[in-house]
Amino acid sequence: MLSDLAIARAATLRPIQEIAARAGLPEKAVEPHGRFKAKVSAAPGTPRGALVLVTGINPTPAGEGKTTTTIGLGDALSAIGRRAIVCLREPSLGPCFGVKGGATGGGRAQVAPMEDINLHFTGDFHAITSANNLLSAMVDNHLYWGNALGLDPRRVTWRRCLDMNDRALRHMVAGLGGVANGVPREEGFDITVASEVMAVLCLASDMADLQARLARIIVGRRRDGSAVTARELKADGAMAALLKEAMKPNLVQTLEGTPAFVHGGPFANIAHGCNSLTATRLALSLAEVVVTEAGFGADLGGEKFCDIKCRIGGLAPSVAVIVGTVRALKMHGGVAKADLGREDVAALVRGMANLKRHVENMGKFGLPVVVAINRFTSDTEAEIAALQEGVASWGAEAVLCTHWADGAAGAVALARAVERRIAEGAARFAPLYEDALPLAGKIRVVAREIYRAGAVRFAPGVEKKLAQFEAEGFGHLPVCMAKTQYSFSADPSALGAPEGHELPVREVRLSAGAGFVVALSGEVMTMPGLPRVPAAETIGLDAAGEIEGLF
Repeated sequence: MLSDLAIARAATLRPIQEIAARAGLPEKAVEPHGRFKAKVSAAPGTPRGALVLVTGINPTPAGEGKTTTTIGLGDALSAIGRRAIVCLREPSLGPCFGVKGGATGGGRAQVAPMEDINLHFTGDFHAITSANNLLSAMVDNHLYWGNALGLDPRRVTWRRCLDMNDRALRHMVAGLGGVANGVPREEGFDITVASEVMAVLCLASDMADLQARLARIIVGRRRDGSAVTARELKADGAMAALLKEAMKPNLVQTLEGTPAFVHGGPFANIAHGCNSLTATRLALSLAEVVVTEAGFGADLGGEKFCDIKCRIGGLAPSVAVIVGTVRALKMHGGVAKADLGREDVAALVRGMANLKRHVENMGKFGLPVVVAINRFTSDTEAEIAALQEGVASWGAEAVLCTHWADGAAGAVALARAVERRIAEGAARFAPLYEDALPLAGKIRVVAREIYRAGAVRFAPGVEKKLAQFEAEGFGHLPVCMAKTQYSFSADPSALGAPEGHELPVREVRLSAGAGFVVALSGEVMTMPGLPRVPAAETIGLDAAGEIEGLF
C-alpha cells in the first residue's frame, strides 16, 4: 500500500494560476510562491455560496479522517458539477513531529504540495511566532527601561510562543543574569497555534481590523489591576507589519484539482480550531459550495465554529457533516485498539452513543446533519448496516465513503446527500447562547448542553476574574473552552457519552484582541509535549535528498 507521501508525489499538479482561474480569482490577485501555491490578495465579495461544516466524533487512536473527508467531499462536489472550494487550517509543526502527523488529508483525498504545506509552507506560522515574541520582547524591554506604564512584573500574562511541542518551556524564569539582562520574572511558552496572535489573524476581517485587534491585546496588569495593552506599548504597528503577508489566504489544490484555501491553524482543544475568516469569506464569494472543517470533535471545533467564528463573522452554515469510523466507534464502545480488526456489532452500538450526542448537539445550532462513514478495509457489512440503521433511527442519514482509496468517486454519495440538504434549506442556524448572558453562564450552557455535565466547578478566584472581565466591558464576548479532545468530560479516559459529570474550570484568560474568553478545564495544556517515540525520529532525507517519513 502506497503511503500518503508517495500518493501525493505521484499526482500531477496543475499550475497554481490554473487553479486560481478555476476558483474565479483575477490574475492580479494571485501572488505565486513557486509553481503550486500562492498568496491571494483579493478582498472578499458578496457571499453567494453555501457553507458546509465538517466535524467529527471525539477522536481516538483508531482514526476518524475529518480533513480527508473535507477534501474528498470538496472533490466530489466538483465532480458532480458544483463550483466548490475547500477551506482548511495550516498544519502545526508540533503534531507533524509529534504523534498526530501532518494535516493535509490522506490517500487520494489530499491537498498538495503535501511536504510544503506540512512544513514551512508560506511562512505564516513563522510570522505569527515573530509577532507574538516581538510583543514579549517589548514587554520586557519596557520593564528594563523604567516601566513608565507601571506594569507589575508579577502580573504579566503575555507568554512567548513556539511552533513545536516542548514541555520544558511551559513554566520558566526569564531575565536572570544580573541587571544587564532584564527584570527577572516568571515566564512561559505556548505552542504558536494557541497564541492569541493566531486567533487574531484567523478572526480579523482585514488589515485595519487586524491591527485594531492586536492593539487590544492585554499583556498584563498594574498593581491596581488595570490592564496594559499592546497599544500602550506601541507594539501593534510593528506586529501588523510582520503579519502583512501572513494575513493573505494561501491557495493550493487537491490532488484532483479542486481549489483549496489553507490558512490559519488554531487547535480546537486549546483555541477556536477553525481556519481564517478571510479565507472562508473569500471562498463564499467565489464558490457555490464551501467545505470547511473544525478541529477535533464537534464538542470542541464544531461548537467553537458556531459560537465564535460564525458569531464574529456573521456566517450561517447550511449543513454539518459529522465524520466517524466503525473502528473509532468500537473504541468508544470499549474495544482495545489491538482488537479493532474483529467484527463486534455490540461494541459498535455501544460506541454509537458518542456519535448520537454529536448529531444532537449540531441540531441545537439548527443544522441538519449528514454522517460520513469513513470506511476502513476491516469494516464488515454487518457493522456498516448497524451504523446506518442506527443513524436513520435518529432522523439523520449515514453515507458510506471510500474517498481515501477512490478520491472523488468515493464521496459522490456524500456530496449528493449534502447537496440535498442544502437544497431543502432546512438550516435555522443560531449560536447556542446570547451575547448578553454572563460569562459564567455561557460556560455553564456549553457544559450542560454540549458536554452534558451535571455541574461546573470553578477554581477559587475564577468567578472573581470573570466578574472583573465583565466590569471591564468584556461580558459580551463568547467563551472558548479549552478541554481534552478525547471525551465530552474533562477526563480523557471517559469515552462514549458520559453525562452528569462535573466540569472543573481551573483558569480563565481574557483574549481581548481575539474577542473571546478562554476557560481552561481539567489538565489540558497550551504547550504540548512530545510522545515517548516522536514522529521526528523517522523523518529525514533519502539519498536523493527527498523528504521521507512524513505522513
